[in-house]
Amino acid sequence: MTAPHPRSRRAVVVPLGMALATAFAFLPNIDAVAADAAPAAVTADGPSLSYVVNTFPGLGSSRYLKKAIAGAGGTIVTSYDRIGVVVVHSANPDFAKVIRKVHGVQSAGNTRNAPLPAQSTTDVGTPKVLSAAEVASATADATATQDPLEPLQWDLPAIKADKAHEKSLGSSKVTVAVIDTGVDDTHPDIAPNFDRKASVNCVTGKPDTTDGAWRPTTGESPHGTHVAGEIAAAKNGIGVTGVAPGVKVSGIKVSTTAGYFYTEAVVCGFVWAAEHGVDVTNNSYYTDPWYFNCKNDPDQKALVDAITRASQYAERKGVVNVAAAGNENYDLAADEITDPVSPNDATPSDRVIDPSECYDIPTQLPGVVTVASTGAKGIKSSFSNHGLGVIDIAAPGGDSTRYQTPAPPATSGLILGPLPGGTWGYMAGTSMASPHVAGVAALIKSTHPHASARLVKALLYAEADATACTDPYDINGDGKVDAVCEGPKNYNGFYGHGVADALDAVTK
Repeated sequence: MTAPHPRSRRAVVVPLGMALATAFAFLPNIDAVAADAAPAAVTADGPSLSYVVNTFPGLGSSRYLKKAIAGAGGTIVTSYDRIGVVVVHSANPDFAKVIRKVHGVQSAGNTRNAPLPAQSTTDVGTPKVLSAAEVASATADATATQDPLEPLQWDLPAIKADKAHEKSLGSSKVTVAVIDTGVDDTHPDIAPNFDRKASVNCVTGKPDTTDGAWRPTTGESPHGTHVAGEIAAAKNGIGVTGVAPGVKVSGIKVSTTAGYFYTEAVVCGFVWAAEHGVDVTNNSYYTDPWYFNCKNDPDQKALVDAITRASQYAERKGVVNVAAAGNENYDLAADEITDPVSPNDATPSDRVIDPSECYDIPTQLPGVVTVASTGAKGIKSSFSNHGLGVIDIAAPGGDSTRYQTPAPPATSGLILGPLPGGTWGYMAGTSMASPHVAGVAALIKSTHPHASARLVKALLYAEADATACTDPYDINGDGKVDAVCEGPKNYNGFYGHGVADALDAVTK
């Protein structure tokens, strides 16, 4: 999530442990009642859209539900039976309304408004590519223990990662999955640490394990590659250094060529991570097309439900899920927020939403680590969302140099990272803050290899450097307060528990 995208901490929780037994208590012989429960066949006369149908675990593969979905004009793409999420395509404009009436279906909704595939483009940020002169200058400033471009990485000492690397680079037995726009694993800074077995293309909602399917194609966003490098760029005498340069990184591609992150892809990404040995996921995006998904809308509720199931399934498998807080300078603890960009694949309008009922997903889901951004001066980035009780932790995500200028030899207030094709460039946003925290979480997991996801998160928060509210917060110096921070030094709306600490991650 690059500058200039939002994120509270409440969502629908499904008691999955009891769900399967409950399903069969209500449906003792689901195949026997299939003919009676299935809706009459319909005529599909609308554009083909994608849907998620949320039901009891195990029910998605039943003849009963398959017949009901077909009768409603749907075609099953894939079924994640372990969490009760079925991905469906349908050209019936009333598919969701019809299927929601089927016994055993708990929620259902369309994941998009644009026909398959999406037609318009979402801007996820254009990086400033490092020039040859900047590369040469940085290389001249590097020490024997630094990678050539590390002098430009003010963000590493900001979280004591440079000191941490003297103790540990992290374990190659730990993998961080970048759920994003794709990762260029051929980049010399990423190739040494890339985990191919944990990489996949999930764009359609169904895993594609074709070799290289996780890479961005020509013209697609460099976002995921940059994020991957921030986490685990190898300390190999080339380019930059990641926060955890000894851990593995994988690419889980979930964004369409037009730049959309749809629910079925995100569900696939979390489930894949859960089942392929991933320890940490980084999620620097919000799930399209709704910036906030409101539970009082049956379609949007279904999206919250599906991704909640998937992210919590991953956490139960030991995965720590880390996500960007967003770049609109929203107070996510406010009574109301105006959302002017949703739905972003149709005609958006100014929606006034209640943050206690409408969620930016996945970052506002239960258990997900919500990350705010800081700049080179160590204060909240001008764009970073905030909110007491919402933000868990903060880390460097960069800011405009005119707001927060780094100390030399660094020259840019943005974050430097790899770009596809073997180059490097600057980007900024909570998208860049989140991978710093994911990297620190990976260092904690390296230090405590048997720690559960819950314990890793507890250590992440306990080891963070408590940071008091910036008050008053006048980032542009015009005499007007640009955001209000609430809460004490050890837990507040700008920095949560504090700024992530990589040195403590490897020494405590």
